[in-house]
Amino acid sequence: MNVEIRVRKYLENDKNGIRRELLLIFLDGKKHTSDEIYEILKAKGYEINKKSVSAMLGVVSSKLGIVKTELGEKKKYYIKSEYADLVERAVKASL
Repeated sequence: MNVEIRVRKYLENDKNGIRRELLLIFLDGKKHTSDEIYEILKAKGYEINKKSVSAMLGVVSSKLGIVKTELGEKKKYYIKSEYADLVERAVKASL
């Protein structure tokens, strides 16, 4: 199954918009720690805990394959440049 289909299926199961919001965070082109992502999602009003954020990051990293991890004092996650346009199209199509 190709990446675009996996991303679209991931977004189809988005009950409250949080998956879409996570992908939008990655589309800003920055590198984020899981704590930063958690804080962004909380600030946008999502009811979520840090464990759930880590689980979502695991899915987009391993199952979707669209996110890379930069190791350091804290892991930083960022979208693979070759998938940015594809993810942007999928997010817009999910509206």
